[in-house]
Amino acid sequence: MSPGDEHDSFGGVGGSGQTRTRLPEGNSGDVYGGARRPVRSSRSLLTVVGVVVVLVAAIAFANRGGGEPADAAGARSGTPGRTAPTSATGVRPVTGKNGTIPTGYAHDDQGAQSAATNFAVALGSVEMFQNGPREAIVRAIHDPAIADGLVRQLDAAYTADFLAGIGLDANGAAPSGLTFVSRTIPVGTKVKDYTDTSATVEVWCTGLVGLAGQGSTKPVTSTWFTLTEKLKWVGGDWRLESSTQAEGPTPVNGDNRASTADEIAAAVEGYGGFTYAR
Repeated sequence: MSPGDEHDSFGGVGGSGQTRTRLPEGNSGDVYGGARRPVRSSRSLLTVVGVVVVLVAAIAFANRGGGEPADAAGARSGTPGRTAPTSATGVRPVTGKNGTIPTGYAHDDQGAQSAATNFAVALGSVEMFQNGPREAIVRAIHDPAIADGLVRQLDAAYTADFLAGIGLDANGAAPSGLTFVSRTIPVGTKVKDYTDTSATVEVWCTGLVGLAGQGSTKPVTSTWFTLTEKLKWVGGDWRLESSTQAEGPTPVNGDNRASTADEIAAAVEGYGGFTYAR
């Protein structure tokens, strides 16, 4: 699909183990958005030189108005497809960062899950809507062999007209007084296939997207989706080759009241994200 595709709701970005989190990165008036709508996925997919990657594009939103660790006990998550304990394994999953992107994943299936989870977060971030930060993300997480073509394709997709339809300016910035929200929150991972040089990992996610603040006509909404990421071991680390998306699994919506615009904006600005790890 391309930025011309149409849906009626904006989309975000389990099995062998459940994802735990590490290292925090930061710290009733009008009903904002009214009742929750049925959740449906609508993030676009983009093919670049035969590689499919998640294009974190607000299509319907606009239309709506280190080295391998030693063989420690519990170091691996076990046979792909089996459920692993929720307790921490004790293996340090990430040893460094490339800018804001965690790097240095373990050369095993746990490391692949950690990589895929953090890649999902990066692809679903606000920075993907800004030219410079978007290129930095693409180059940090993708196989270098495909990065150049992917950067060009994404730059062509995020046009000024497209961003204006989302409510952002040509630089991907929100109007004064509003906060643009785009977050992917991983819930769990499952290894579908693993070798020493490649891995296929599913990441079950929920996502938030919209404009928060008084006067917003595009309130922040949530969605549920699963990313299937194909990874390659390149230059001593896991890198992304392709990513596809499917809707759900989606839980029944709870009875929580929808928060006000100010509450959502304050939450986004006040609560930092995480580096995720198996």
